[in-house]
Amino acid sequence: MKILLAYSGGLDTSVLLSWIKNKYNAEMIAFCANVGQEEELSGLEEKSKKTGASKIYIEDLQEEFARDFIFPMMQADAIYEGQYYLGTSIARPLIAKRMVEIAKAEGCDAIAHGATGKGNDQVRFELAAAALAPDLKVIAPWRDDSFRAQFPGRKEMIDYCVAQGLPVEASMKKPYSMDRNLLHISYEAGIMEDPWFDAFCPENKAMFKLSVAPEDAPNTPEYIELEFEKGNCVAIDGKKMTPLQVMQTLNKLGGKHGIGRVDMVENRFVGMKSRGVYETPGGAILFFAHRQMESITMDRDTMHLRDSLIPKYAELVYNGFWYAPERLALQALVTETQKNVNGVVRVKLYKGSCYVAGRKSPNSLYNPQIATMEADPTNAYDQDDASGFIHLNALRLKVNAHVNGPKNMM
Repeated sequence: MKILLAYSGGLDTSVLLSWIKNKYNAEMIAFCANVGQEEELSGLEEKSKKTGASKIYIEDLQEEFARDFIFPMMQADAIYEGQYYLGTSIARPLIAKRMVEIAKAEGCDAIAHGATGKGNDQVRFELAAAALAPDLKVIAPWRDDSFRAQFPGRKEMIDYCVAQGLPVEASMKKPYSMDRNLLHISYEAGIMEDPWFDAFCPENKAMFKLSVAPEDAPNTPEYIELEFEKGNCVAIDGKKMTPLQVMQTLNKLGGKHGIGRVDMVENRFVGMKSRGVYETPGGAILFFAHRQMESITMDRDTMHLRDSLIPKYAELVYNGFWYAPERLALQALVTETQKNVNGVVRVKLYKGSCYVAGRKSPNSLYNPQIATMEADPTNAYDQDDASGFIHLNALRLKVNAHVNGPKNMM
């Protein structure tokens, strides 16, 4: 039997690689995707082979991640439950896609992951695999009774590594779990499980990796200009950039000014509520600027139709349905709405917030001559027409009031 494991070289995946290999008497292939986590990837090949892998794939997927996953999601203005920029959620379908491709090329019988049985990631990995390789088996040790019995906690994992001679450095002192990629860092579990704990208190400053606290950000605002073509940011301050370069540049700028911090209690797909703290500095700026660009280039009813679908789109990403036909259908609609989202947005970055400082577009639908409160030189809008417009829209309200009484509306 040959199994491909999503592998990071840390405590969990090192234990998983060895445990799966022994349980299934399998040849193990490790796969590590670089999606911007900036963990130390050197030495992984030697470590994985000492742990029991016959081969390891280490691949830089950052450009594909930004271009084919983050940017299409940003075009949709997708945000889950009004706060979460879907950083972890959007990385999983890419990792799963590449795992399936490698598994097929290697002739693997199964793929395996180390996602907990209580979380969303197990669903995201396995729904992606189901859509891309429906006959490929998926092994999830955290849903195996024997695995959980053997490893009820980190101490047992560390003891196992020592007994097996596995090359892992680990400590019991880990007050939270962290997941990082190009779009964000998430913090959960441990001390984060108390929703009364203030994650942004001064004593907890050392936890954050991507951004300074807003109160420690520069006292002088910084202005940047983002250029959009068909809803995608293609340049910053006049410099053309790839999607990856856009994200890297905005992450630095946003982090410098303390932008993109979120603390929320969200609803997991598996049914429970979960508290998460997030840093999404570049994503928060891109999301804000894109919305500002849309404000002058998108037709009203087209925008409102797309906006009505944002909760559904975000839910599909969060729940792991990136490759589902309904998400693909929604993406086609989103792509159509973005054809004229072209132009430049000037943004002010200051003390944890983004402010719009200007917008311009060759496709702008904003006409100051029509919108002006002064005399309309175009005669495009006759104010007398508003009387009939109001009368017609008020008709049903008047009829209802006459029939049922105005007090029933109060």
